[in-house]
Amino acid sequence: MNPLVARVMSTVAGQLGHPSGLLGKGVGRILDRTNRFVIQESVLGAAIVPGEAAADIGFGGGVGLSLLLDRVGADGTVHGVELSRDMLAGARSRFTREIGTGRLRVLEGSLTELPLADASLDAVITVNTVYFVAELDLACAELARVLRPQGRVVIGIGDPDAMSSLPFTAHGFRLRPVAELTDALERVGLTVEHRALERKPLPGHLLIGRRA
Repeated sequence: MNPLVARVMSTVAGQLGHPSGLLGKGVGRILDRTNRFVIQESVLGAAIVPGEAAADIGFGGGVGLSLLLDRVGADGTVHGVELSRDMLAGARSRFTREIGTGRLRVLEGSLTELPLADASLDAVITVNTVYFVAELDLACAELARVLRPQGRVVIGIGDPDAMSSLPFTAHGFRLRPVAELTDALERVGLTVEHRALERKPLPGHLLIGRRA
């Protein structure tokens, strides 16, 4: 790959994993558009009902927060967890009313260190985030830790084979097979359902883990 192209692709990959600055604001809007289908399917897969407590881990531009707020209704709560302080600031500006009423909490944190109490959530979604996590078992243990009995976690990803054809994924992405993600969720005691998402140009997958 041409060195200039490689630098550009590395920058793209870095912004996708941790949007920041002026470029990051644009990336957040792009993530909302490109990830919306998988986020919508993840919210549906989480089978959220009004009054529950739900979370979006790595919420990016925030479209998942809007969808979760709609699902939990007036009596439910949503927690948004993000590494990027710029994405956190954007969400705090966009969702001022929901934060003010206590329906939404926006917190700095990561998949491997969630700022959430044990058994505090009914449902968790995280979309296109596990590519950037080195310690998959720790991330899955954290997701399982915050689930209440009968809680659900949904991991949404693009198809690994299709993702591997994208030039920026060679720069820091961990494109794990679906079976590897399934095994990791099962090791922390979750029962896992796999749903394939047939969509062009990039198919995807949902891994729905359920606590007994």
